[in-house]
Amino acid sequence: MKKASMLTLGLIAIMTSFILSSCSKNEDAMTVVKATLYDSLGGTTMVTDPTNNSTKIEQGRLGIRSVVDSTIFVIAADPKLNGFFKVLLAEVTAGNTSGFAALSKDLTDFLCVATGAKNFTYTGLDMVAAHDPAKNSRMNGKSSGADFDQFIADLVVGANKNKLPSNLINSVGALVNTLRSQVVQR
Repeated sequence: MKKASMLTLGLIAIMTSFILSSCSKNEDAMTVVKATLYDSLGGTTMVTDPTNNSTKIEQGRLGIRSVVDSTIFVIAADPKLNGFFKVLLAEVTAGNTSGFAALSKDLTDFLCVATGAKNFTYTGLDMVAAHDPAKNSRMNGKSSGADFDQFIADLVVGANKNKLPSNLINSVGALVNTLRSQVVQR
């Protein structure tokens, strides 16, 4: 599928996600509840966290975290992008996963908030600062449009590893694509 068609489908899916609503009757009137992309990704239903069986996690957050973690691993193996993450890769190779955990949490928080989650806050750097090596010592270079396209491709691979339906992959891809002008800095 061509990139323009994929983006169009993604935008349509996002708009449909926000337009679709479910109605429930209360005693006096109809209440319209709009579904968010976060709801489509599993929402606030509590499930057991597979990384810690003694805790519960929102199903939407678990789904997003799973895609984020898979995507980080895809990027780590991608010679087109892994050069941007030399600090992280050196840490992980040395057995230190704290940077990975922090990146996973930040990206998961960011995407939870961006997709409509109400129970999380993103406290990381804004997208311009996060992708500017002068403001973020963990970044190794500024990205180009081609780098961003490769990131989207790796995100799709990460989402497919988690069996995310194509309509939701398109929606998440379209959402991430709205950040292009902030991330691409060369």
